[in-house]
Amino acid sequence: MDIKQLITFHNAASTLNFTQTAKILNFAQSSVTAQIKGLEKEVGRPLFERLGKKLVLTEAGIQFKNYAEKMIRLSEEAIEAAQGEEELTGSLTIGAQESQCTYRLPSLLKEYKASFPKVKLIFRPAHSDEMARKQLMEGELDVAFIMDKSSQEGSLRMEKLVEEELKLVIAPDYPKKLLTVSDLVHETLLLTEIGCSYRDMFKDYLSSEGIFPSNQIEFGSIEAIKQCVIAGLGVALLPKMVVQKELNEGKMLELPFTASTPPLFTHLAWHKDKQMTKPLAGFIELAREKIKSG
Repeated sequence: MDIKQLITFHNAASTLNFTQTAKILNFAQSSVTAQIKGLEKEVGRPLFERLGKKLVLTEAGIQFKNYAEKMIRLSEEAIEAAQGEEELTGSLTIGAQESQCTYRLPSLLKEYKASFPKVKLIFRPAHSDEMARKQLMEGELDVAFIMDKSSQEGSLRMEKLVEEELKLVIAPDYPKKLLTVSDLVHETLLLTEIGCSYRDMFKDYLSSEGIFPSNQIEFGSIEAIKQCVIAGLGVALLPKMVVQKELNEGKMLELPFTASTPPLFTHLAWHKDKQMTKPLAGFIELAREKIKSG
């Protein structure tokens, strides 16, 4: 017997009318009759009998109705439990650059884990925005934080969360007095890796101004850049969230930087065809709430 037969039997046992049962279940009456006959054959006893024009349950039918109710209820509970467990468990693979992971995500993740304690969080370092896009397109990431100027890109959904303010910083005791961007032509630039949006934006701006610094050092770590800035090794352009503490403490000094560059935003990105599970939808909604509100 299958659950479809049990549901048909239970309705028929409740209405004691095959025609009405067929209407309730949107079946042909012949289908109801066939299902009941098949069930009776499997049980080995008649479940209904006709007394004149009246349909009644046999003694076997009365006993079987109790078990049919239990089996239908258990079937529904099993489906609900399996769906609920699937919706609230699993894993979520997140791509983010070091700046996001260190300065923006800890409080968000703490709150997320309180709501989805059984979801396993996996972080993939996205050393560049280009890498994050590639990993999203190839299904290696479920969601990623990307800094960029644009808000939409082909197969990716990119939702603006916050506009990033950039700071040009040096050590307070830097040996040279730098007043304008043109003064950077002979200075050492401390840069993030190729593919980082604000690195590319900064270098494009310098090139447009005819400034081509000869000394450049590339780092895979923002924390390393910060320590080198503090040590007086060179000049760096970094997001405000990364350097605000050091600026407040006087460990860094901000240089004037009024370049007319396009605004830079942190976006939350995911593939447009990605299945929107409850854990993923919950993460996106929480990121909107936490990051957009500051």
